[in-house]
Amino acid sequence: MTDSITLQTMCNVPVEITLSAASVPQALPHTLVVNVLFTDPAGVTRRVPAFWAGGLTWQARYSSGVVGTHSWRSECVGHPVDGLHGIEGAVEVAPYDGGNPLYLHGPIQVSEDKRRFEHADHTPFFWLGDTWWMGLCTRLQWPDEFERLTADRVAKGFNVVQIVAGLYPDMPPLDPRGANEAGFPWTPEYGHIRPEYFDLVDRRLQYLIDAGITPCIVGMWGYFLPWIGAEKAKEHWRYLIARYASWPVVWCVAGEANLPYYLTEGFPFDDRGQVTGWTDVMRYVRETDPFHRPLSIHPTGLGRLTARGATDDESLLDFDMLQTGHGEKASLAPTVDTLIASYDAQPRMPVFNSEVNYEALMDRIPAEVVRLMFWPSILSGAAGHTYGANGIWQCNRRDEAHGASPGGGNWGVLPWDDAMILPGSGQLGAAKRFLLRYAWAEIDPCPDGASWQERDEDVDAFVPYAADLGSGVRMVYVPADRPVHVHLLGPGKAYRTTLFDPVKDVREELGETSADSAGEMILAPPEHGHDWVVVLEAVN
Repeated sequence: MTDSITLQTMCNVPVEITLSAASVPQALPHTLVVNVLFTDPAGVTRRVPAFWAGGLTWQARYSSGVVGTHSWRSECVGHPVDGLHGIEGAVEVAPYDGGNPLYLHGPIQVSEDKRRFEHADHTPFFWLGDTWWMGLCTRLQWPDEFERLTADRVAKGFNVVQIVAGLYPDMPPLDPRGANEAGFPWTPEYGHIRPEYFDLVDRRLQYLIDAGITPCIVGMWGYFLPWIGAEKAKEHWRYLIARYASWPVVWCVAGEANLPYYLTEGFPFDDRGQVTGWTDVMRYVRETDPFHRPLSIHPTGLGRLTARGATDDESLLDFDMLQTGHGEKASLAPTVDTLIASYDAQPRMPVFNSEVNYEALMDRIPAEVVRLMFWPSILSGAAGHTYGANGIWQCNRRDEAHGASPGGGNWGVLPWDDAMILPGSGQLGAAKRFLLRYAWAEIDPCPDGASWQERDEDVDAFVPYAADLGSGVRMVYVPADRPVHVHLLGPGKAYRTTLFDPVKDVREELGETSADSAGEMILAPPEHGHDWVVVLEAVN
């Protein structure tokens, strides 16, 4: 031992250890493998990767929900460099005394029943995500614009942001549209990672976390794998793990993992070789992350609408991400069918739609369709939902829209700040608040629990959706201004009836209504003339 360093932090709040090498002979700094082994008061040891911070500096980040003294010792694998190898110290972890739910309750994990997400202390977590794929580039400016968008999403109840770590969709490598204030995450030809890029990523991700939002970090877009190669992809992921695994994050190994680059001959097609490569990288992430943050992968269409279909080894997945299309109402049937199939599949895992019908995509998808994707998904067993708005995912500016895709098309020019106030995001926030009034974590889909009054019109999945939320509570989403026939209630039983307007965020108490002797009930639609939600709570 040459030095001893003691640091202090609170439960679940990351602490950073800095190591300085005397010199780095015969190797570029980024090629060194440096770890720090942390042992908690219960004797559990985690091998935490350290990351090259530039020059002769390496850093390691650590967090724990265990109060007490945590000892640590550094190791420089294969190259015992002075200043990096054999340094020892301790971290004193005190109880957390703040109000951030990601520290107070701990980072999110999969619930024991494998249906939902929860915090480390088992507090239920309803995933309401937003899509900021390119949110680390300069077209969403730091700090004012990033902070403004964050504040809007927090106010509406969003608690996850899906964001890509610099190697973006819809553009080739080193496209100027993808740079942040320090440039790009890698040098040309993927020579080595650039720490200065990720120094600026830190402040954006930390800002989200400080606001109570969990970053869902997407390593890169899937089509980069043939360009960067498997070993560099693993190096990229080791760097992300070293910088962010101690933070309250979740992982998505790649976006559209089964889709090749847009200009590939024969595009689009389901690239199974690419899937095999990403499965290998996913296995590496699983083995390398000492904090075991929840892990998944983002798929695309072509019959592979689920994360299960975008990997060769479903056992590597902690949760299933869906992408079921941007076809407006035509997306409803594949959305519901795919979600139900995943909900019923083994191994069991939480499932939610991570991309469907971005609001205003191609200047056409309305909030009505956004609601139509949300409510049937939740009442069919989804653990949450991710919203997307065109203009935000690719960070359009009034003076600098994303512009043409590699194939020549354009998704739209709506600027991010106009997209921010599209009505769909507020309506999903209101939907979440309404759901949280009930035992949403106990949702049990009841596909036979409701139908149209005219039952011969049940076609194309455009039907009422029902679920039970705990004992004696039935919730039904009715996607049109029509009467609904509710089934499988308690014969002759009285129910308190609540209507919810998912557009205006208005609740209306109707008093008690009784089922008939067969346990059936027919309810008339409200006067507002659009989709509606009804909750029946059994009296006594």
